Amino acid sequence: MNILSTSLLALAMSTDAFAAAIGKGTALQRPRWRDALRIGAIFGSIEAATPLAGWALGLAAADTVKAWDHWIAFILLGALGLHMVLAALKPETPEKAEEKPMRHSFARVALTGLATSIDAMAVGVGLAFVGVDILPVAAAIGLATFVMVTLGVMLGRVLGEVVGKRAEIVGGLVLIAVGATILHEHLGAG
Repeated sequence: MNILSTSLLALAMSTDAFAAAIGKGTALQRPRWRDALRIGAIFGSIEAATPLAGWALGLAAADTVKAWDHWIAFILLGALGLHMVLAALKPETPEKAEEKPMRHSFARVALTGLATSIDAMAVGVGLAFVGVDILPVAAAIGLATFVMVTLGVMLGRVLGEVVGKRAEIVGGLVLIAVGATILHEHLGAG
């Protein structure tokens, strides 16, 4: 793979993580750059590891991963998005009005990162077929995701300040839409 195709692949693999990161940013109480960098590092690490895992699965698991990746991503993103929407729709009591978390748990961020990176695992499996050197590709995907997610969290902060709880609903709907888009693209291609 040349540098242009590697860059385009990395950008494509990071777009759903970017959308999810906007939702993460809206759900936090004024996230700082340190928080955005932490979330970006978690997403980027997972997004870099999944093509490596896909590569390792190789030819034997290619059909299984391709057959289920869209369903796994759809269910995980849909559930996380629905949870965000329902949490935003709960009526606030005066003492809970400013109860947005200061920080997301590692497990919650990692689960979202994993949900948005299932397609990268399938890409890793596919690249094993054509003999591409997976290490630079995985590094490019991880770096692109790190940058996109970090910026997405900070964009979510701006959206959260401007539109408040509605931004959490939008963030949740974005996660659901990303999952539905992944499902639609895979079912439409099949």
